[in-house]
Amino acid sequence: MLEIPESKTIGLQAEKVLAGKKIKEVFNATNLHKFAFFNGDPSRYGNLLEGRQVSSVKGHGMFVDIALDENISLTIGEGTNMRYYLPSEEPPDKYQLLVVLDDGSFISFNVAMYGLIWAYSGIFDNKYHKVSLNSLSPLEDKFDEVCFDSVLRNSPKDISAKALLATEQRIPGVGNGVLQDILFNAAVHPRRKKSLMSDLEKSRLFKSLKTTLKNMTDLGGRDTEKDFFGNNGGYKTILSKNTVKHPCPNCGDLIRKEPYLGGAVYFCLSCQKL
Repeated sequence: MLEIPESKTIGLQAEKVLAGKKIKEVFNATNLHKFAFFNGDPSRYGNLLEGRQVSSVKGHGMFVDIALDENISLTIGEGTNMRYYLPSEEPPDKYQLLVVLDDGSFISFNVAMYGLIWAYSGIFDNKYHKVSLNSLSPLEDKFDEVCFDSVLRNSPKDISAKALLATEQRIPGVGNGVLQDILFNAAVHPRRKKSLMSDLEKSRLFKSLKTTLKNMTDLGGRDTEKDFFGNNGGYKTILSKNTVKHPCPNCGDLIRKEPYLGGAVYFCLSCQKL
């Protein structure tokens, strides 16, 4: 899923490769997906996108925006994978959208569980996208303890650590994926209530949010996710599907997995006491 480390990585990779290239042809889905969300009829995307030149690409929050000339944009969000192929490569058998560029290279767009592929003119009419564009990222120096304290103050008293960071996009681009290592590095259990957190725990949570996301982004995203070229990120996750039931690197206790708030949480009960 697209979260801050992946959207930033893919945005930077895609801009280097795509800027200045024109969209030659657009192909619609070979594999219909009931949870692939489009802007209107995707069969009309060709009329909107073909002939347009890529001016820039920006990754932010859980989105990647491809800005084209004539005020046209193509945005992907959250569960959509965007993969670049050289002219010599074969396209995948299944995709929700395929965009061919003027040099013969192409991009496939594939939705995992759910995701959006939105082609539009002007502004993307989505509240989470607007908030993401206009919010400070934890990767920015200006996102300080005052900003984090504001997030804490404006959240419910009995909210859990997971709900605080991974729901309602209180911090755009922080979701259930990056959450796991952020909480581990802060020694905070996913179910820990905000009302029970000490000032020290809140301070550790802020510092972990900043440093963990920076490490993930600097290393090109998490090893559980793919970049623009189909490669896994270089950041080795501490808590993820790759490490469940493995020994905790801190204490040796087993890493556990439980369902919680509509998704899985991973934790070490010895290091993250409830």
